[in-house]
Amino acid sequence: MNITIIGSGYVGLVTGACLAELGNTVFCLDVDARKVAMLNGGEVPIYEPGLKDIIERNRAAGRLLFSTDVKAGVAHGDIQFIAVGTPPDEDGSADLSHVLAAARNIGRHMDRFKVIVNKSTVPVGTVQRVRQAVAEELAQRDLPRLEFAVVSNPEFLKEGSAVEDFMHPDRIVIGVEDNATGTRAQSLMRAVYAPFTRNHERTFYMDVISAELTKYAANAMLATRISFMNELANLADKVGADIELVRQGIGSDPRIGYSFLYAGTGYGGSCFPKDVQALSRVAARFGHTLNVLDAVDAVNDSQKRVLAEKIVDCFGDDLSGRTFALWGLAFKPNTDDMREAPSRVLIRELLTRGARIRAHDPVAMPEAQHVLARDFADAPRLLEHISYVGRSMDALTDADALVIVTEWKAFRSPDFAAIKAGLRQPLIFDGRNLYDPAQMREAGIDYRAIGRSSRMPSPPPLPSCEPIAGAHNAAWS
Repeated sequence: MNITIIGSGYVGLVTGACLAELGNTVFCLDVDARKVAMLNGGEVPIYEPGLKDIIERNRAAGRLLFSTDVKAGVAHGDIQFIAVGTPPDEDGSADLSHVLAAARNIGRHMDRFKVIVNKSTVPVGTVQRVRQAVAEELAQRDLPRLEFAVVSNPEFLKEGSAVEDFMHPDRIVIGVEDNATGTRAQSLMRAVYAPFTRNHERTFYMDVISAELTKYAANAMLATRISFMNELANLADKVGADIELVRQGIGSDPRIGYSFLYAGTGYGGSCFPKDVQALSRVAARFGHTLNVLDAVDAVNDSQKRVLAEKIVDCFGDDLSGRTFALWGLAFKPNTDDMREAPSRVLIRELLTRGARIRAHDPVAMPEAQHVLARDFADAPRLLEHISYVGRSMDALTDADALVIVTEWKAFRSPDFAAIKAGLRQPLIFDGRNLYDPAQMREAGIDYRAIGRSSRMPSPPPLPSCEPIAGAHNAAWS
């Protein structure tokens, strides 16, 4: 099948490469000539395990094409996937300008029936807006009867395992309109995803509005679980509980499960932060308030500062003369994505307080340097106090403490004796709860994680037990 992917960002590249891997001829269209030249030259602008190999293999086979030629892209694909960015506007709502621009380009150039697929994460009602944009362009060309269908097909890819997620999906959601063109579109979409449903049916067909809401609802639910556990972890620190034991205790309930119950420094990336805010804005447009999601967002913003607060509690507000080894920059492992990464908040807090940072990340250091240059455009001299090292243990040199922000596998089983010897003092601030507190005590390391307090705090004063005036209790006599 001939398929066009509009947008060669994260979702577009993974979708295009994986569909080509299944034997389709895929035309990846992007307006960024530099990115297209990079891809045609064998480079991949993002880090995602397995993606580069798939792109190289299918480019060599002639099944995967990259171009800036809009007319050729529209002509190529019977199915046109729109996979462009939907960044947040100033008020947090999704910016649909790129989606609608792609729709208008399709309307300007199409000459036969097309299925237009919203793959981008978009708010409720976007299918109707895409349909209107295409129809307006066709009307200007005196082709108002040229048929097309608009489909909602949200992605459920996890960065770091996106190729695996696409090739082995747990569900495929397709929203189609209830009319003749919708039926025709459903038939074509069933053919596209047939390789994924040979063993059992994974496809959920529904109306377009439900499909659009499903994507936001899924991310909002996962974000809620994360913020809920972070709230409990902060309480665990105060009462002396171990949040990891709590996680095991509640996760064993099959109604709850273990996924996304890990406490840490908050969520980041391109999806959860903007999707939670965008869903709240959708609700506001309809006069409804999503109180839970507003709280989820607020908790996450606060949680990104927890590590800095622990460091300040230990060393004081003025961190001048202090150096911190920082393990992990990307918002999660197996990616170089720095969008909304908790490390950015921590780095600003440490540098503005006078600290120096020696940072290591297995893949994200080049992207981090680029992003932090923008973050510190107001104070570029502060960036002179952060250095990047190629090996994790080298970051410990002259450091007062080790701070862990990203849970890369390479950080899970380090040489604790070497860590203790390398630091000025044996102190670890762990934002991802990678280690066992008991093991750290045995190793002689002061270990400060999220919700894993090993101390029993002094209990708060009990309420007064003075008897009510006039009452008689033999026990007090």
